[in-house]
Amino acid sequence: MNTAEFIDQLQNNLTMAVGAVLLLGTVLFLLFRYGIAHALMNLAARSSTKNDDILVRNLKPSRMAWLAPLVVIYISAFLFPAYQDIVVKAALFLILWLSVITLAGLLTAINEIYESRPNYNGVSIQGYLDIARLVIVLVGIILSITLLTGESPVVLLTGLGAVAAVLMLIFQNTILSLVASIQIAANDLLKEGDWVEVPSYDADGDVVNINLHTIKIRNFDMTYSVIPTYKMIDVPYRNWRGMIESGGRRIQRALSVDMVSIKFCDKEMLDRLGRIDLLSEYLEEKITRLDEYQRAHHDHFDSPLDGPQLTNIEVFRAYITAYLKSRPDIYTDGGRPFLVRVLEPGPNGLPVELYIFTKTTDWVAYELIQAEIFDHLLAAAQNFDLRVFQQPTGLDFNAMVNTAAGG
Repeated sequence: MNTAEFIDQLQNNLTMAVGAVLLLGTVLFLLFRYGIAHALMNLAARSSTKNDDILVRNLKPSRMAWLAPLVVIYISAFLFPAYQDIVVKAALFLILWLSVITLAGLLTAINEIYESRPNYNGVSIQGYLDIARLVIVLVGIILSITLLTGESPVVLLTGLGAVAAVLMLIFQNTILSLVASIQIAANDLLKEGDWVEVPSYDADGDVVNINLHTIKIRNFDMTYSVIPTYKMIDVPYRNWRGMIESGGRRIQRALSVDMVSIKFCDKEMLDRLGRIDLLSEYLEEKITRLDEYQRAHHDHFDSPLDGPQLTNIEVFRAYITAYLKSRPDIYTDGGRPFLVRVLEPGPNGLPVELYIFTKTTDWVAYELIQAEIFDHLLAAAQNFDLRVFQQPTGLDFNAMVNTAAGG
């Protein structure tokens, strides 16, 4: 029996044709699934690079092995003359969508490989890959409709033009997100890994994912905020990337001094404060100038208000400046502001504000430096006969009552 006679016999015997196709398809499936696919996975597992592992994980060779029996069914459709058209369309439909799923997995693998590079700088391409994935799915839908109806894709696309307005409405968010993604990437507004604050969405944390439709932020309380991509162009937000790139983080905090404790320094106080190493040179120069002025105006210098004097708050500010400059973890030059200033007096006392920059941007180290500085200054204030202001507490009222009772 030659090949032509065997094929003719299969066409006339449905059971034999089905059995032959199933047998050949099963053999090829097993060959690809447990032979080629298994070999590819083992090869990727043994290699030193991670890129092939990513490809294998997303392309799934075991799933691609189904292409072999589907191709066999498509080629063998002529063996079923009565059902040939249905068999061809069914096989092509499954091959088409298996290919769509595989291409979508390939795009996912490309994104993972891109983001796993050592020099990855946080600029995401996932939005563009999402667009490509959407195009692939749309092409799959169009080809599926064409396959099932038998119409030309050109005719179908011509008909889609009549419902463009409806499609624009359906894909409104996608179009807005596409434009926003391009603006974000072109203007370098946002990267994965950036620390951002978005008050309108109560988000404060690191950007962990940027795709076509959403931006995912992991907040510092370990919750997640998901924001539509196009909304990031419309709402105000703060990106702390500039601070991190600058290598320094600002401390802007004040301690309030009780204004009742502010006074002129007498000789005894100046002698006592002059023994502080950080103030010795400063006070020596100041005292010399005061003495020169008093000698020059000794004939009428009989009141602290008759000439220049030093106040304890002024000396305290000089001490703060010297103390901060003695710390190696604070920028005292390099173009960054370094200020110890007095703000407007208020009902809570006189604010003495520090406007300085640390030499680290690490959150834990920054908070430790800030705490050390203000712990020290709060304890040091009393050495200048200054009292740090705070609202009266229960203990204060209790002391007042006891004093009144004792009186």
